[in-house]
Amino acid sequence: MKGNSYLPRKLHSLLGVIPLGLFLVEHALTNYSAYEGGTEGFADSIDFLHGLPLLPFLELFFIWLPILFHGVYGLYMAFQSNLNVGRFSYSRNWAFALQRVTGVITFIFVAWHVYETRLQVTFGNTTYEQLGSHMHDIVSNPAVFTIYIIAVLAATFHFANGIWAFLVSWGITIGPRAQKVSANICMGIFVIVSVLFLLSLIAFRGDEFDAAASIASVTAG
Repeated sequence: MKGNSYLPRKLHSLLGVIPLGLFLVEHALTNYSAYEGGTEGFADSIDFLHGLPLLPFLELFFIWLPILFHGVYGLYMAFQSNLNVGRFSYSRNWAFALQRVTGVITFIFVAWHVYETRLQVTFGNTTYEQLGSHMHDIVSNPAVFTIYIIAVLAATFHFANGIWAFLVSWGITIGPRAQKVSANICMGIFVIVSVLFLLSLIAFRGDEFDAAASIASVTAG
């Protein structure tokens, strides 16, 4: 990359782990409550989050603004980078290429997902209590369900591999052995967080959320 990009790249790397990485893990755990606790468990998780003090402040400065900077600057880096996977086909170079590709996929998906969920709650007819049934309606479409699976895997890989890159670029893992150990740990994070999201998607497609969606539609009618 050209120009004086040291500070923006450091900030981009930091925001990808803190706070956005923490937000991704929280989001995975919240959604997983749909699998573990059904409609009631998911509703309790949503109620807990929206009962946090200073929530608008926390969302603005720890979610929305970091997502905006990380996403926009990440797109700039993705289209400025030379992937070189055809010339150097070893694992870390492929991981570098996948980091850029999954970043673009994640950015597009997050924009769409926010429109489909958060904006529908804020400006549409959906309430937070109906969010579980609303998710059921969304992922009941097989094509959309497939898109969600691809996007979830892309986002979790981008996060996990981003942790590895963060540890290297910030001088925390120095040397091949430390970087190999961190790569294995990050792969474990990718698997765990992916499973949480995938199980939640399966739960949202289940009969319990189907019944909740039917009740919600009758009530609305």
